[in-house]
Amino acid sequence: MPPQFPTARLHLLTRQLPLPHRLLPPPLHSASLSPPPRALRLPPPPPPLLPRGARRRRSLLRGMASAATPAPAPGPPAAAEAPPVGASLRRLALEELPWDHSFIRELPGDPRSDAIPREVLHSCYSKVSPSAKVDNPKLVAWSDSVADLLDLDHKEFERPDFPQFFSGATPLVGSLPYAQCYGGHQFGVWAGQLGDGRAITLGEVVNSQGERWELQLKGSGKTPYSRFADGLAVLRSSIREFLCSEAMHGLGIPTTRALCLVETGKSVVRDMFYDGNAKEEPGAIVCRVAPSFLRFGSYQIHASRGKEDLEIVRRLADYTIRHHFPHLENIKKSEGLSFEAAIGDSPAIDLTSNKYAAWAVEVAERTAYLIARWQGVGFTHGVLNTDNMSVLGLTIDYGPFGFLDAFDPSYTPNTTDLPGKRYCFANQPDVGLWNIAQFTGPLSSAELISQDEANYVMERYGTKFMDEYQSIMTKKLGLTKYNKQLISKLLNNMSVDKVDYTNFFRLLSNVKADPGIPENELLVPLKAALLDIGKERKEAWISWVQTYIEEVGNLFC
Repeated sequence: MPPQFPTARLHLLTRQLPLPHRLLPPPLHSASLSPPPRALRLPPPPPPLLPRGARRRRSLLRGMASAATPAPAPGPPAAAEAPPVGASLRRLALEELPWDHSFIRELPGDPRSDAIPREVLHSCYSKVSPSAKVDNPKLVAWSDSVADLLDLDHKEFERPDFPQFFSGATPLVGSLPYAQCYGGHQFGVWAGQLGDGRAITLGEVVNSQGERWELQLKGSGKTPYSRFADGLAVLRSSIREFLCSEAMHGLGIPTTRALCLVETGKSVVRDMFYDGNAKEEPGAIVCRVAPSFLRFGSYQIHASRGKEDLEIVRRLADYTIRHHFPHLENIKKSEGLSFEAAIGDSPAIDLTSNKYAAWAVEVAERTAYLIARWQGVGFTHGVLNTDNMSVLGLTIDYGPFGFLDAFDPSYTPNTTDLPGKRYCFANQPDVGLWNIAQFTGPLSSAELISQDEANYVMERYGTKFMDEYQSIMTKKLGLTKYNKQLISKLLNNMSVDKVDYTNFFRLLSNVKADPGIPENELLVPLKAALLDIGKERKEAWISWVQTYIEEVGNLFC
């Protein structure tokens, strides 16, 4: 039976929520976001490979040299001090990466280590090694800025054995691979155990700033959570994930990152169009990087298994707060988190008295911020299931996704979602709220938060989303305050005429705030976007542009 988690009232769209448009936001000031990525590069032709025996001897010597270094005592690493201003940061070789394995060390794991698909009980992970077959794997692309997050020397990408490591064929010294156990609601229906079916985490690297980064190989072979799948990935989808995750980061949107993309040299059979015509495609593995890959479903799965596993929910919540929300460990009333007003007649919520409630509120607000930013660039996540929702508020799991071209609020990039369009562009804010309701369910079941606190978490989601959304739209139109009527009329016009979602706002910047412009010239700067519109629609657009010019002109009065 699926867990009986509380369901949120989906009320955002009943407020006649206008939909935002593409925005290039400023970079976020967050420890989880590095500086804007440099241009992604294709690798130079690799140098000739050493003979097989020589390669084996060289790898063995590297492993021996690494093993000769005394291992640190077990326990979470201390945050490293930042290097002095002007000092050059020492770049690391792969064998020197400072691995930590807090997830494995602090949480219960599967006693078995095989990859046979099965139900994994009372465990947060299963130890399993990459098993994808390779044949002379090749490095296709990489990101220097992600290497910087790991303090990794860029020259490491030039190593002839680099593709061997990041295809999983050769274990990285210090790594301890595992697959995570989680469940989730898929298209609104509880699906039970899901888990990392084709992604294997190598471990956590703690950089010189004390930041923790998980490295994960997607498409690296079967795990206990693969069910009936092969655990592999194709080059086509791997390129899309690599490019889009780095592009989203460049747009200032919280996201997982991608260190590199390796072609395995082996073929993988896939039915690209789901029409029964499966064909062979090149196989590939992408190395994803994030502070954590914990999802809403990571907590749901244990709550769904009854009282026996509710303690795991608490342990996992404690782990998450300790490593990823440490500012909530010892919150005090003086820190501005206390006695927030609640909903209706509910009692006031004191977030300083319950770190779990404060954490759930922050997860909700990060999620709301994320989805508002998606709406701002026209991004639509095609599989917004609870197992694809990051507790860190990151864009995660680039399966079916897309960006709007012609403005169509009902757009969905997922062909399996076409009948009901649950995850279409217009529905994403409401789906985010529904998913937050499912996230608070396990916390309530484990008695970490009360029902009043759960309701407050959902209210804060709605408030945060509307604040971010209105800020985005106000900036996009160059205004100083939100004008609902002006924006609603614009969106209606764009929807009727299927105006390009991105190009329109580029062209709008060419409109001069001059009320003296003749009526027959008002639409000239927008003509590349307003294609094939008749007289009636031209009149509607002229009316809107006149109102817009008047609104902008008021800024200078």
